[in-house]
Amino acid sequence: MKKTRRSDLVIMGRMIGLVKPLAGHMMLAVVLGVLGYLCAASITVLGSAALLEAAKGNSPKTLFIMIAVFAIMRGILHYGEQNRNHFIAFTLLALIRDKVFTALRRLAPAKLDVKNKGELVSMITNDIELLEVFYAHTISPICIAVITCIVMLVFFASLNPAFAVVGLCAYIFVGFILPSIFSKIMNEDGVAFRENAGELSGYMLDTLRGLAETLSYGGTDKRREQMCERTDTLNAIQKSLKKKEGLSGAVTDAAVIGFSLIMLVVGLTLYNNGTVGFREVLLSFVGMFSSFGPVVALSALAGSLTHTLAAGERVLSLLEEEPEVKEIENGKNVVFENMKCEDVTFAYDKEVILNNFSMDILKSGITSIVGPSGSGKSTALKLLMRFRDVNGGKVTMSGENVKEINTKSLRSNQAYMTQDTVLFRDTIENNIKIADMSASREQVIEAAKKASVHDFIMTLPLDYDTNVGELGELLSSGERQRIGLARCFLSKAPLVLLDEPTSNLDTLNEGHILKTLDEARHEKSFVLVSHRPSAKGIADNSYLV
Repeated sequence: MKKTRRSDLVIMGRMIGLVKPLAGHMMLAVVLGVLGYLCAASITVLGSAALLEAAKGNSPKTLFIMIAVFAIMRGILHYGEQNRNHFIAFTLLALIRDKVFTALRRLAPAKLDVKNKGELVSMITNDIELLEVFYAHTISPICIAVITCIVMLVFFASLNPAFAVVGLCAYIFVGFILPSIFSKIMNEDGVAFRENAGELSGYMLDTLRGLAETLSYGGTDKRREQMCERTDTLNAIQKSLKKKEGLSGAVTDAAVIGFSLIMLVVGLTLYNNGTVGFREVLLSFVGMFSSFGPVVALSALAGSLTHTLAAGERVLSLLEEEPEVKEIENGKNVVFENMKCEDVTFAYDKEVILNNFSMDILKSGITSIVGPSGSGKSTALKLLMRFRDVNGGKVTMSGENVKEINTKSLRSNQAYMTQDTVLFRDTIENNIKIADMSASREQVIEAAKKASVHDFIMTLPLDYDTNVGELGELLSSGERQRIGLARCFLSKAPLVLLDEPTSNLDTLNEGHILKTLDEARHEKSFVLVSHRPSAKGIADNSYLV
């Protein structure tokens, strides 16, 4: 069932909560912003007062000097406010990125297996960048608008209480009612835009990764057509948003002019009644017209906040998502002696994959797991590493239930090679050294020799300093697999879990690797998942799933 989206106020509240460590900087930004807007409003008010003094035959020199000072101060204060706001924004974005990557690590690998990688990329880049609008251009402007409006209302009240009433109505309507209305109008489009943008990002990533297959099967036209359809959908949503943002701006401008005219009408009415003088009428009108800056800024936020809050919802949802398997930090530390599966049952949703499966893994030797595709061989390895928890039975290491072993301790005893080895855009040496970053070049070479990949590496112009490209695209699947196997040999872990380690290798290289495993059976314990009879032949124990 799809999770109900939380309200905008709740999202904003959660996001504001992250500002606590930088509260001092936020307060400074608000103070600078309020003083800056008051300086801006004072320029027009003092200008009007100067004209009145000149009309009376008095020298407005002092007032002009004050106007010049306020103009200079306005620039300085505005710079200071923006400087603090952006410092807060970029500091918090760094903090949020750290939290997101921590959340991804916590959710890995079980929950990340079912997530669209393109959407995750979109969230890590675009969505987090959008939060800059909230932290740099939303929080302090709201505070600035409220405080500035209060100061201006006091000023209007000093002229006449009726002016304060008009000002209060104007500020509430322009700064609160209009943004609320247009935020609700644009909310659905904003959420749809972020979701479709994430889906398009995922589609693009899939397209780039599968470009060779698309070309070989002549599917480029269909793929391009689907991409255009998704782009058109996104453009249509954006066009709708722009129209609504334009309408919001037009209505806001009309409201500003309308309330300024209302203020003038009220002033003239009071003037005709003899309640106020011409000075009060002029100052109230000019003050009203020139004080809308902070509240207009709030009204303009309706459009940008639509995207920002949708992005905030996606980021907060990820941060709050619970992992399928929680890491253990206050459990037991163990040293690998043996590992067992005892009557293990596991199901994905309602589909039972393993049913009362038992297996013994000794301290040295080779254990194989065989069975048809989809029978649960790879799942068994994931349960050994506690990537997922069993539904029934138990998995133990050295007699201790893996659910009670510290996660770092459990993983430090295991090296794991998946069917599809992931390589980073880096050198071959650094890709192998992921298993042990302190390893020497000699140790890396020794591991590569055991994985039967050393001779191939030495044929490359830069041998071990060769960059493998994006996801190892410059290497064949068999070469990537052998580099993954070299990682396992370099690892200090006593237990090595191999998921189809020879599936992409020819018979000759498979023979070399199986021979190496056979020779290393007294150094490490190997669990070998393979559908090939040759792999089963070197095993000390074999289990059928």
